[in-house]
Amino acid sequence: MGEITENVRAILKELPEEIVLVAATKTRSAEEIQEAVEAGIRVIGENYVQEAGLKFQTLGKRVKWHMLGHLQRNKADKALEIFDCIETVDNVRLAKEINRVAGKKNSIFPVLLEINSGREAQKSGVLPENAAQLLYNISRLQNMRVEGLMTMGPLVDTPEDIRPYLRLTKELFETLKGQNLPNTELKYLSMGMSGTWRIAVEEGANVIRIGTEIFGKRG
Repeated sequence: MGEITENVRAILKELPEEIVLVAATKTRSAEEIQEAVEAGIRVIGENYVQEAGLKFQTLGKRVKWHMLGHLQRNKADKALEIFDCIETVDNVRLAKEINRVAGKKNSIFPVLLEINSGREAQKSGVLPENAAQLLYNISRLQNMRVEGLMTMGPLVDTPEDIRPYLRLTKELFETLKGQNLPNTELKYLSMGMSGTWRIAVEEGANVIRIGTEIFGKRG
């Protein structure tokens, strides 16, 4: 049994079964991803459309694909051919472009709103206090459905330090859930990565994104 297989099985064994495990596969080879899929991974997450496209040729729709990186509007067409969900919508212009492309395909495309829970200037994501307005604006678009929130949170010295940012996002999730907007069904809360996912689960995450703990350190 390979190391990747062992890692995936160990995480899945520990994880409550209602929680979605997204394998974060940026820079990982198709062979590594293949091993993870055979071990039980059902969703993979990529940061770049072009890199995902190359891996998609090998893996196709045997797995679900989540976009974890910031999507440029001019890549929306290609992204919707590959991905099943974009977790990183943080502005109306991007939402409108996804909606336009989904409309051409006559489909309703699922997205998550990315929350900049650490209010970091260098990171994408909508600020928590602007999330309600963004959700309201996006809920008017007919060819997409907002299915939840996602946050990265800041880099922390110890895993415990991430807890306030996850808690803030969970509280926002519950607040927005009560708004009953059209084209909105808030059911996914994507938080936590290698090192912080256990705390994220404690704080209410039901989607976690793990790279290093599955594949080992890069390079």
